[in-house]
Amino acid sequence: MSALPLDAYYDLTQIGEVSLSPSGDRVAFTATEYDQAADEAVDSLFVVPTDDSREPHRLTSAPGASAPAWGPDGDRLAFVAARDRDVERRVGWRDRDEEGDGDEAEAADDENGGDDDAEDGDAPAGDDEPKPQVWLFDLALGGDARQVTERDEGVADFDWSPGGDRLVIESRDPTDEESDYLDQVREEGGPIETTRLQHKVNGVGWTDDVTPYLFVVDLDDPESDPRRLDDAYGGGAFQDIAGMDPHWGEGDRIAFTSCRLDRPDDTTVRDVYAVSPAGGDAERLTGGELSHGVPTWRPGRDELASVAGDPDDPPAPAEVYLVGGGRDDGKRDEGEAGDGVASLTADLDRTVARGGEPVWVDGAIYVPIADESHTRLVRVETDGTAERVFAAQGRDRALAGFDVAADGSTAVAVLSDPTDGTDLYAVDVADLGSETEANSLRRLTAVNDSLIEEFSVPEATRVEWESDGWTLDGVVYHDPDADPADGDHPLVVAIHGGPMSYDEPVFSFAHAALTSRGYLVFRPNYRGGTSRGREFTAQLTGAWGTAEVDDIAAGVASLVDRGWVDPDRVFGHGFSYGGIAQGFLVTREPDLFAAAAPEHGIYDLRSAFGTDDTHTWFEAEYGLPWENPEAYDASTAVLDAGNIETPLLVMAGGEDWRCPPSQSEQLYVAARKQGVDAELVVYPDEHHDIGDPDRAIHRLEKILGWYETHDPAAAEED
Repeated sequence: MSALPLDAYYDLTQIGEVSLSPSGDRVAFTATEYDQAADEAVDSLFVVPTDDSREPHRLTSAPGASAPAWGPDGDRLAFVAARDRDVERRVGWRDRDEEGDGDEAEAADDENGGDDDAEDGDAPAGDDEPKPQVWLFDLALGGDARQVTERDEGVADFDWSPGGDRLVIESRDPTDEESDYLDQVREEGGPIETTRLQHKVNGVGWTDDVTPYLFVVDLDDPESDPRRLDDAYGGGAFQDIAGMDPHWGEGDRIAFTSCRLDRPDDTTVRDVYAVSPAGGDAERLTGGELSHGVPTWRPGRDELASVAGDPDDPPAPAEVYLVGGGRDDGKRDEGEAGDGVASLTADLDRTVARGGEPVWVDGAIYVPIADESHTRLVRVETDGTAERVFAAQGRDRALAGFDVAADGSTAVAVLSDPTDGTDLYAVDVADLGSETEANSLRRLTAVNDSLIEEFSVPEATRVEWESDGWTLDGVVYHDPDADPADGDHPLVVAIHGGPMSYDEPVFSFAHAALTSRGYLVFRPNYRGGTSRGREFTAQLTGAWGTAEVDDIAAGVASLVDRGWVDPDRVFGHGFSYGGIAQGFLVTREPDLFAAAAPEHGIYDLRSAFGTDDTHTWFEAEYGLPWENPEAYDASTAVLDAGNIETPLLVMAGGEDWRCPPSQSEQLYVAARKQGVDAELVVYPDEHHDIGDPDRAIHRLEKILGWYETHDPAAAEED
């Protein structure tokens, strides 16, 4: 097959969130597609039956959809979207009881920008972009979704009441003074004024003092205002991206997370609270020491599960905790209300996979974990007994999403396969415990089949090597028509971010773009990553630029020794910590790469502190730079910049507050100052991500062009 054209990115479809209906007969999911004319990503909501009886049906005609959630009756489906205001809320004579003739009403309308009369909940004047609101499909009645909320600051999250007659929503609620400040900043370009320690957050920008609250929305009375639960408020350094995670239990209590410590911006601790939907005081259920998320009530019981990590022990795995179950692991303050907080997965010594949420089924919990460079499912009993399940997944594809129907009958999994794509699969819950194949496993989607059939996508092979007494592993991707053992292939070393992460076989457009052009792609799982327990992760804690440098270099050497790779045609590739690691590799292993392309990295820890949004993480690993400068300097690549000989394509986002663009500028200038071939590419409006499709395509064009320009084989041909 021919090489994958980069413009084929516009044909890519990426499955996002999934939600099973209560009876398990239908699954709702979001998918991201790409509009070439508008040059933007488009998120849509789909529904597909779990018996594979028909193709997925697109529900949303307007772009934008996230957080799908079925109502308890199974006929209504709510979701969050930033869409134009619902027609039902725009039409009609709403000022009937106000004095004044038509001319006065018209003048008032002119003052509001010639649009509909402003009322409580309307978008602020001058703010042209709609805010995210909750919308609801009634699939029994049919028709378009109706708008359920109309909050000035939008809705961050929501959950259904057990009876299906109400919603709990999370929304920011500024005071009049705070609203004036927001108007000044957003509309008038006024100065940023802050006293917050966490003064910026990646993807959010400059933070403010507005407090998010939980509100109860009455679905049977759409004209009524949402009722604020005054003691159900959020807080904390990463509140803007962590959210409050509201979950409404059958006992008519709403669980949520917040940080209410004395210095909430100086910690990543988040506690679980519970509050009555009628209001009143919120009860703290956890002990103020862990960072809890996704609290999930156990059906029929006054206890819940959460996922929590220890902010003071960075390499420690994120674990599943039982809150209020009568057990106690000592993580409660003396005299704290509640029946106990206990880890259920401590004995596994495995972290909950990123984005993993606990799902209750028949009194046990299903949750995805990172296990030996593999995302897989475990079933956890409330006594801490854990069993690895869903063997039908295999080790050659990744579990990227999971949900179970409320009746416990059916599960849905998002499986990512290097050659078959990323798609939805349904399986009977009774089959999850099978040690071999699950006879009920059925594929529900094939969202990228046309792309896969037309162009070459890679195969994946797991490899192992030795480094400093450890047996390590990684994944090598190659074109199906290329046998790695044929030898002397060019190699792209694609380094995962984190560093607390891992690589496993997945479907990837970027991998296909590289392998279809003759490259092998090597994904090394170096020490400092996750999936192999705390000791493995701790090898890099507070010691960046050490173990991972040795492990990656040893991995490349092992592929050379196999006869797979031309040692003169090895190229660096990686985003975030993948960029950081390249900074160390080109300064400490300067002969490894023919060229490198570090993206969105940090190369000077001292100057990163306080200019990025991760001061709490740095302090947990390294202490404070004025108290422990030697540790910061030991993990700073630019202090060894005199060793740089490798041509560098340095890439950054202009509004990346996780790895600020000034970091990339420092590495770039350090290389250019010494006469090393280097290019700096900054995407002005980008955060710590790969945004619109033109950005994604341009990025690949630049990387491929950089490798081709600095490929010794190309130089020999010239």
